[in-house]
Amino acid sequence: MRLADLRRWVASPRTGGLLVLAAAIALLPLALANNYFYEIAILVALNAIVCVGLNLLIGYAGQISLGHAGFFALGGYGSAILSASHGWPTWLSMLSSCAAVGALAYVVGRPTLRLKGHYLAMATLGLGVIIAIVLSTEDSITGGPDGMSVPALVLFGWVVRGERSWYWIAGAGLLLAVWLAQNLIESPAGRALRALHGSEIAAETVGIDSAHYKLSVFVISAVFAAGAGALTAHYAGFITPAGASFMHSVELVIMVVFGGMASIFGAVVGAAILTTLPQLLTALKDYEMMVFGAVLIATMVFFPQGVVPTLGRWLGWGRR
Repeated sequence: MRLADLRRWVASPRTGGLLVLAAAIALLPLALANNYFYEIAILVALNAIVCVGLNLLIGYAGQISLGHAGFFALGGYGSAILSASHGWPTWLSMLSSCAAVGALAYVVGRPTLRLKGHYLAMATLGLGVIIAIVLSTEDSITGGPDGMSVPALVLFGWVVRGERSWYWIAGAGLLLAVWLAQNLIESPAGRALRALHGSEIAAETVGIDSAHYKLSVFVISAVFAAGAGALTAHYAGFITPAGASFMHSVELVIMVVFGGMASIFGAVVGAAILTTLPQLLTALKDYEMMVFGAVLIATMVFFPQGVVPTLGRWLGWGRR
């Protein structure tokens, strides 16, 4: 392989970018001093999984969703109920929960995705609110506002316990999510999604079935969120309806926009920064939220396309 080919291979997000992410996950434990830092790293990975799927919907297909926290919570509750109340193996309950959430997203998405702009945002917001209300009121099944206990994750007879074990589970899940998303984006379906984002009318004139692709990416992003929700529930050992709240949906959208829409690694970076930053600002006490807001404003002013796309453009200018 020539040097130029090797550089292109390393610079490609599908190959080199995934290797960089894998190397970062493998080397990060060298800098994690105790279980508290491991816990933050696990939360970063789980949030990043949701954001990768959400970025497929918002960044590539151009469809807004303010109810993805509902899918996240349903994934966790579904796995918790099947494993705790019905005795299902945890790996099977997680897969079944993701499949059920995907089916729900398909049923709900068919009429919802006919809407556009702020009408679509309101519809997805309403869906998230309905899910949160159902999880809070059906206390005989979900435990109500107090939540419910979730059994430990068991894989091939191995009971996953401890932050260090969960770190590798979450890291592997993130790598899988990024790999799947990158392959989707570089496929004909991914090019169709980018065409829809540019102009839905123009895409339809060249034969792209906009309804099919919008529904497909909506289902995929919901399954990503459900998978992360199921992992989060088994990691925490407890789940409450707070995971389906409107504010959680807003936080996920902010992570996607902050890192960079239409950028898979931007979603990962956005989740990493905005999950870690509140932990770093706790020392400021009463000024924590003020500084956090100032950071968001400054980022949108100096990085209008998000952190990763803007940095990539700057580096590109430097090479030219």
